[in-house]
Amino acid sequence: MTTTRLGFAGLGTMGQHMAGHLLRAGYPVTVWNRSAGRDDELVAAGATRATSPADLATRSDVLVICVTDSPDVESVLFGEDGAAASLTPGSLVIDCSTIDPLAAQDLAARLAAHDVAFVDAPVSGGSEGARLATLTIMVGGADADVARATEFLSVMGSTVTHLGPVGAGQWTKAINQVILAGTYLGVAEGMTLGLKAGLDMTKVVSALSGGAAGSWVLANRSGRMIDDDYPLGFKIALHRKDLGIALHLGDEVGAALPVATLAASFEDELIAQGHGDDDNAALARSIRQRSGL
Repeated sequence: MTTTRLGFAGLGTMGQHMAGHLLRAGYPVTVWNRSAGRDDELVAAGATRATSPADLATRSDVLVICVTDSPDVESVLFGEDGAAASLTPGSLVIDCSTIDPLAAQDLAARLAAHDVAFVDAPVSGGSEGARLATLTIMVGGADADVARATEFLSVMGSTVTHLGPVGAGQWTKAINQVILAGTYLGVAEGMTLGLKAGLDMTKVVSALSGGAAGSWVLANRSGRMIDDDYPLGFKIALHRKDLGIALHLGDEVGAALPVATLAASFEDELIAQGHGDDDNAALARSIRQRSGL
């Protein structure tokens, strides 16, 4: 069993599974979550419960964070009872949250003042990928830091790619979310068109899956769009948050993102209708509503 002590902050839909994989791989894992009770299952399986991010830091050589947004990462590290001041020099922080690349760079610089290394490592693959350890992980950081982080990231995901310095992982995740926005909308429109035509959509999806229209979204989310039922995989509210980051980055560099902008407007409508906690495939609701389905 390895003697590297791992801390994990953020035990939501994704983080709980990710921390569980690390625990089952034999690492000594200490966990902390802002909301009480999310750590009960992991503690029962052998993890140690921390009382605060600072307490978590004192028990960790490597700290993994998986929370919602930039302010949440800031709070874990530099808020009241934050982890940063209690991390041992030479420690490593791996941030698997999806945040602004500039925020990631700022956090890295502030941690460097404590002699703590930082890599940004946002993930893609939804709750299924987290549960099955098949996440795609996009990593930014110095070569030595990423090499160290890869040992742990490889336990949680099947594809780990070093894309450049700190922030490069977050840039890539923004691109991922932009592409997904268009793919979800395209599949939703296709499913709606077929439904309006009265086709057997199971056969349609089977026919399309082997051709140029094939995609993860078609294979894994078309059924939800056909059934108009969207159990949680990745919350539409979180994708809207991610698109906000991407659209801001587009403005910063002068990149036009018309499809992402359209998807964001549909997601705003759905959130206002109370569908923010639905799976992101619920974008199909907007297309169905406009089509009288």
